[in-house]
Amino acid sequence: IDGGALADTGLTDSYFSTSFIGVNGFGSPVETKYPLMQRMTNSSSSPSLLNDSAKPYGGHDAVTSPASSLFNDFGALNISQRRKTPNPTASEFIPKGGSTSRLSNVSQSNMSAFSQVFSHPSMGSPATAGLAPGMSLSAGSSPLHSPKITPHTSPAPRRRSHTPNPASYMVPSSASTPVNNPQTPSSGQVIQKETVGGTTYFYTDTTPAPVTGMVFPNYHIYPPTAPHVAYMQPKANAPSFFMADELRQELINRHLITMAQIDQADMPAVPTEVDSYHSLFPLEPLPPPNRIQKSSNFGYITSCYKAVNSKDDLPYCLRRIHGFRLVNTKCMVLVDMWKKIQHSNIVTLREVFTTKAFAEPSLVFAYDFHAGGETVMSRHFNDPNADAYFTKRKWGQHDGPLPRQHAGLLPESLIWAYIVQLSSALRTIHTAGLACRVMDPTKILITGKTRLRVNCVGVFDVLTFDNSQNNNPLALMAQYQQADLISLGKVVLALACNSLAGIQRENLQKAMELVTINYSSDLKNLILYLLTDQNRMRSVNDIMPMIGARFYTQLDAAQMRNDVIEEDLAKEVQNGRLFRLLAKLGTINERPEFQKDPTWSETGDRYLLKLFRDHLFHQVTEAGAPWIDLSHIISCLNKLDAGVPEKISLISRDEKSVLVVTYSDLKRCFENTFQELMAAAN
Repeated sequence: IDGGALADTGLTDSYFSTSFIGVNGFGSPVETKYPLMQRMTNSSSSPSLLNDSAKPYGGHDAVTSPASSLFNDFGALNISQRRKTPNPTASEFIPKGGSTSRLSNVSQSNMSAFSQVFSHPSMGSPATAGLAPGMSLSAGSSPLHSPKITPHTSPAPRRRSHTPNPASYMVPSSASTPVNNPQTPSSGQVIQKETVGGTTYFYTDTTPAPVTGMVFPNYHIYPPTAPHVAYMQPKANAPSFFMADELRQELINRHLITMAQIDQADMPAVPTEVDSYHSLFPLEPLPPPNRIQKSSNFGYITSCYKAVNSKDDLPYCLRRIHGFRLVNTKCMVLVDMWKKIQHSNIVTLREVFTTKAFAEPSLVFAYDFHAGGETVMSRHFNDPNADAYFTKRKWGQHDGPLPRQHAGLLPESLIWAYIVQLSSALRTIHTAGLACRVMDPTKILITGKTRLRVNCVGVFDVLTFDNSQNNNPLALMAQYQQADLISLGKVVLALACNSLAGIQRENLQKAMELVTINYSSDLKNLILYLLTDQNRMRSVNDIMPMIGARFYTQLDAAQMRNDVIEEDLAKEVQNGRLFRLLAKLGTINERPEFQKDPTWSETGDRYLLKLFRDHLFHQVTEAGAPWIDLSHIISCLNKLDAGVPEKISLISRDEKSVLVVTYSDLKRCFENTFQELMAAAN
C-alpha cells in the first residue's frame, strides 16, 4: 500500500471505505476515526477495489500549518480575470486554455480530504471564499481538452459512479454541523482536491458522517431475501442463492435464439450478407420460391430474419417484402417519424432500405430484435377447438357448453393487461401524428408472460404511399387512426371470446352475449365503444375512464415484477467478482513453469496460495470424507478479496507444516503474484 502500511486496527475500516460502500468510499465510517484521509487514485483507469487505500494522518491542522501543501496550493492559485464568472450551480468549471503540453506529461496529485477549508485566514478574499461547492479553481489551462469540455478524468464524471454511503439513508443531512454561510461546507463534509492536466478541481462530498456506533461488515455477505419479495414468492422451495430457474431458463432461451445460425449449405437461398447485415437466420418458415399466395396483411409475400449489423454488432429483425420496387422516396418522411418513436410496447423501426441480395428487388424493414417473442395469434388462437362455439351446427345438433373464464376463456385480468399496453402504444403513435395500421393478432408480439409489443409499424405507410400524398403525407392519418380503434376493439373481442371467429360479422351478437355473461360491464362497454361507429372523431384517450383503476393494478403488478427481478439480480451480483478471483487464482496455482523455473508455483508467495486453494476446495471431515460447503468457499473468497485481518491456518499436504496467515497477507501475495504474471505476459 503506497504511503505506508495501515495498522491492523484500521484495516477493517479501510477496506470498508473502499470495497463495501463503493469505489473510493467517500463518507465512510473510517472518516470518523481518521478525520484527515488521503485517497490514492490513478487517473489512467477506473479505480479498482484492489488499488484503493486509506491512510491515517496525525491530528495536526493540515490547513493552518504554514508547511501545509494545501496552504501552498492556494498561494499558487492564479484565477484569470478575463474569464467569465462560473455558474454556481454547475458541478465543475473548466477554464479556457490553449496549452500544447504532451499527453505523456499528464499528472495527477493525490486527493486530500480535509475540513473547514474556507475558514483559513489567508483565504479572506471574497472571490475565493465565496466559491460554491463543486466549483474548481485553475492553476493553469488544461493542455488536454478544448474549452468548455469536461475531461473524462475530471472528478465529476467519476464521482457520479460512486456508490452512496449506506449511512446516508439513516442520517438526515441536517445531522451535520449547522452552517451559517450556505456556501461554506460544514465540518461534517469532506472537500476533495484533484489536479488533472494542469487543472485543479475542488469538490465537496456532501455525504453525512454515520452515527457513532454503526457497524457494517468488513467483507461481502449475502443478505436474506427482502421481506416484501419473500412474502410474494409463490414457491416456498425457490433457490435462495441463485436466481429462479424459470427466469434463468427464459434468459438462456433468449441467448440461444440470439446466437442461432444456419448452415449455409442447407439454405442456399438465404444470402450471407444483406446491405450492412450478416448472419441471417430465418425466424419463420421461408416461403417456397414459386409461391403465388400473398400475405393477408400486406398484400405481398413476406419473410422475416434475424441478422447482425456489422456497424454496431447488434442483432436486428429484418422484415423483407418480396418483389417490391420503391418508386417514390418521399415516403421516407414517415419512416423518419417512426424512427423517433421509442415506447416499451412498440418494436422500434431502425431503418428501411432496398436490396437485390435475394436475387429480386426487395424492400427490407429493420426492427429491434426481441428474442423469444411469439405472436398473439400463436399464443392464444392456435387451438382449433376454440371456434366450436361459433361454428354453424347441422340440423338437430345443439350448441356445446358455454365457455367460462379459466375453462376455455382468458381471465379478465389478463385481457385488461393487454388493453392497457395496446392503448398505451396507440396513444404514443397517435400523439406523434401517425397511425399503427397493424393492430392484428399476427403482428402483436408477446415476450415473457404478458409483455406486448406492436410489430411491423410503418410497413403500410411505405407500401400504400402514392403520388396523391406527395404534398401532404399525413393527410389520411386521421382516418387511419379511427381504423386503429376499430382494430383494437376486434383484438379485444377476439381475446374475450378466445376465438377469431367471434369477430366475424355474423357472430358479433353471439360474441357480445358471451362477453356479457363472463366479463364485467366495463369490458363490454369498451368493446362496444371501439366497434360502434360514432358521429364524432374518437380518441384513444376516450377509453381511459373505462380502464379506470385497473391501470393502477397493472402498474402495481409491473413494480412487483421489478422487485422480484431485482432480488434475483442481487443473488448474482457478486458472482462475477468471485469468478474473476477464481480465474486469477487458477492462472497461478500448479503452473508447470514460469520464466524457465519449474518450481515457481511451489515456492514463495505461490506456495501460500496453493495451500489456500487446498483450504478452499479440499477440506475433509474427521472421517476423511470430502467436506463440500459452498458457503465456506464463498466466505473465504470474500474475505480474500477484502483482505480482512482474520487469521487462518494453512496445513501442508504432508501435515508437517502449519502456516498461520491473515487474509490481508494472502491478498498481498495474490496481487503481487498476479501482477508478476501480467508483467511477463505484456
